[in-house]
Amino acid sequence: MFTSVCPKLPMRNKAVTRSFYVERLGFAEFGADVPHYLMLSRDGIELHFFLYATLDPKLTYGQVYIRTVDIDGLYRWVIDRGVANHPNGDLGNRPWGQREFALLDPDNNLLTFGQEI
Repeated sequence: MFTSVCPKLPMRNKAVTRSFYVERLGFAEFGADVPHYLMLSRDGIELHFFLYATLDPKLTYGQVYIRTVDIDGLYRWVIDRGVANHPNGDLGNRPWGQREFALLDPDNNLLTFGQEI
């Protein structure tokens, strides 16, 4: 019955969000170009963003967990593009059986990337 899930995260500035995800993380924009909404995709996953111009990034709790089949390669690719890790998000094996790293987008949404160990 279900076919996919598309997380919706807040963004303060569409151009800044688009730039970060497209230029730094390799996503592509798709869908209608409307001022208050952004749809991005990469490798079969979608992330959607809604405009929240008054968002206080220190108070946001947007989070997405993205699974991958090559966590080490993705980590190197992201670091080579100059994207900083979350302060507590260095690549490593976690006790819950995942190898993960995490980063923050311009609006402080947490992106965690993981692969089963």
